[in-house]
Amino acid sequence: MSPNILEAFAGKADKSDVLIKCFRRDGQGVKVFVKSSVAAFFGKQIEKAVIEKLQALHITDVEVHIEDDGALPLVLMARLEAVLMKMGYKIEENLFDNICHCHFNPQPKRLRRTRLYIPGGSPDLMVNAGLFGADCIILDLEDSVAPEFKYDTRFVVRNTLLSKHNFFGTSERIVRINPLGCEFGYNDLEMIVPARPDTILIPKCESADDIVKIERIVEQLEQRNEIEKQILFMPLIETAKGVLNAQAIATASKRNIALCFGAEDFTRDIGVERTRDGAETLNARCTIVYAAKAAGIDAIDTVFSDVDDDAGLRASMKEAVTLGFAGKGVIHPGQIKIIHEVLTPTPEQIEYANKVMNAIETAKAQGRGVISLGSKMIDAPVVERAKRTLELARQMGIDTMKKEVSA
Repeated sequence: MSPNILEAFAGKADKSDVLIKCFRRDGQGVKVFVKSSVAAFFGKQIEKAVIEKLQALHITDVEVHIEDDGALPLVLMARLEAVLMKMGYKIEENLFDNICHCHFNPQPKRLRRTRLYIPGGSPDLMVNAGLFGADCIILDLEDSVAPEFKYDTRFVVRNTLLSKHNFFGTSERIVRINPLGCEFGYNDLEMIVPARPDTILIPKCESADDIVKIERIVEQLEQRNEIEKQILFMPLIETAKGVLNAQAIATASKRNIALCFGAEDFTRDIGVERTRDGAETLNARCTIVYAAKAAGIDAIDTVFSDVDDDAGLRASMKEAVTLGFAGKGVIHPGQIKIIHEVLTPTPEQIEYANKVMNAIETAKAQGRGVISLGSKMIDAPVVERAKRTLELARQMGIDTMKKEVSA
């Protein structure tokens, strides 16, 4: 080891986090100083864990100052690894001991009604993310993380994904990386892919080539790390160029499972303000839905940014459903329930879908080619809608064989 930086720091002295400052002290051995909100219970344990890791790495010349506010061991080790690597120490292994790949479960077909964004640099939010019931949880390395914290944040997201404790429940585990064209994108992939997220959210997608380039890198990292299941992709379209190339983006990889729309960056790109009724984004949203449907994948709408406007969110989600979106971005856990309610088939819709399917079975049994329900003919689109209604209800755990709804 030949560290070339005399001092560095990583992390924050925030809730569930830890700030670690290291100073090179040639010939003075290892010294660890701990200041912790839980010092009475875990102060000595924190000190011991850090000393043992430094000894295992044969680091003998550092002074470590720790300001802890209840950080989990995985966060402590993430911050320690980040600061040591900043100082130039060569670390060949992940400092986090409890590595687990058992939560890795990429599923091309699943509910994606809500995708909850969690800043990757906020451990207090990450460790509770699974309590809210979102279909997808996005650990964000991009917009919610300031440039000076992006390096540190990768380690925390990586360790959280690798933890034996499942912080995300049944939610899909997604990481939003930085664009490949900036200085952070490739390094995000290099650290996050081995941690096996279910899906990678790819921001600022403007062409099929954006997806192809990332797929090449991901394939190499999967092979290097012996990852047998394919990590999935969720392209996020946020510019006019991306909208115009939506079809090519949707079909650029078999890993794609949904196209997402980002209204904030899109409106900035075209030079207009985002309005409540969303007229300025309607054409773009429809284009994305068409591209996704033609490719056989989901379309997921943009976030609704006013977290205090429940009525507005409900109306926005109802509009999204009429356009063909299967879900919506979420920036606050309180929005999840409303979106799920809007997307839940009503008893009347389930009843009608059952009647359609029963009519088909009856017609087949009687050898009739013409299928009717009452005075109405049933054609293929009606049948497909009925199948989708019943399948969606089953995915939500709803009993689809209920009694008829009373008038």
